[in-house]
Amino acid sequence: MRKRITRQKVALLFTMLATSFVASAQSGSPAKVELKGSKGTTLVGEAITSFENPWAMAFLPDGHSLVTEKAGTLWLLDKNQQKRFAVTGTPNVTPRGQGGLGDVIVHPEFKTNSTIYISYIERDPKDDAYSGAVIERATLNISDSGANLSDREVIWHQSPKVTGNGHYSHRMAFSPDGYLFITSGDRQKFTPAQNMAMNLGKILRLNADGSVPQDNPFYGNGSVTEQIWTLGHRNPLGIDFDEQGNLWSHEMGPRHGDELNIIEKARNYGYPIVSQGDHYSGVKIPNHEDYPIYKAPENAWVPAISPAGFIIYKGDLHKGWKGNGFIGGLSSEALVRVTFSQDGQKWNVEEAERYEWGKRIREVEQDNKGNIYVLEDKEGGRLIKLRPNN
Repeated sequence: MRKRITRQKVALLFTMLATSFVASAQSGSPAKVELKGSKGTTLVGEAITSFENPWAMAFLPDGHSLVTEKAGTLWLLDKNQQKRFAVTGTPNVTPRGQGGLGDVIVHPEFKTNSTIYISYIERDPKDDAYSGAVIERATLNISDSGANLSDREVIWHQSPKVTGNGHYSHRMAFSPDGYLFITSGDRQKFTPAQNMAMNLGKILRLNADGSVPQDNPFYGNGSVTEQIWTLGHRNPLGIDFDEQGNLWSHEMGPRHGDELNIIEKARNYGYPIVSQGDHYSGVKIPNHEDYPIYKAPENAWVPAISPAGFIIYKGDLHKGWKGNGFIGGLSSEALVRVTFSQDGQKWNVEEAERYEWGKRIREVEQDNKGNIYVLEDKEGGRLIKLRPNN
């Protein structure tokens, strides 16, 4: 007996086909995003995919990439930067405040060892009001059916664990000579940034396996102290090396006074004794100029831009931008481009332009072809690929 096809079924079939066609068209044609520059220029980007509270991104040598979400998901993206697999075997994360799954970077010899590094917030098992950032190294295994982490090993702890859920920082970068640098925030406790018995409010230098290099400036002064490379930081949320091997880091100031610093071995950057901003209570903090013993920033922003994510561009695809810095702005809702020049020992770091499209920017990354990618903050944060600027 032949089945009768009703008008309702025909209508439903056409609706399903239309929906499928629209979804296919959308996946093949990324939405265009216009980034309005403060100097009258306009950049064009393509919104490739979206995430829930994305935090960090890293590219694998073959063009795949990894994206972290604060709630604990680690995504493997394909070479077109579309979601391929949610990586299994990741640590359990309890997101609170500014904490959750954080940074991800790739070992310089990933092609031979498949090693990545991830940072996340670990809560004290005896009292989960206390927490601190930790860093693990792990092996990333990829097959046609999925991706997972194995051989996970914790190689660093933020010490000590303290109350509160802010200023973890926990950004990472490898130096050209293979050392692992880590930013560690002051956890909104102020004084730890100057306390040499804690690694809070510091930038740290380790070997790739988590051990401490013997040429660190405070080596031999205790297991935490000997990790320290620089001190006096508040909440450094971006770190990268330029092509000359100089290390740069930006950090959120208190009430205004966000900083971009060149990071020099054993230097004290002054927080909370000095800052270009003031306390949120309105109490004034002396400026760096008042106490020149502390290393002053190469640039500072008043009003604040709330910097997050950072690259120094090393590609050729975007004309004239090689060596420029790109900073994600949270409260400023902008991608901030800065230029660097040097006159003898003096650096001149200037904001060149801001590009805005009404979104908080959490992360900036570059692939090995010279493409620049931007991750928007919060729920539904999109991955934006910038078209070449010529």
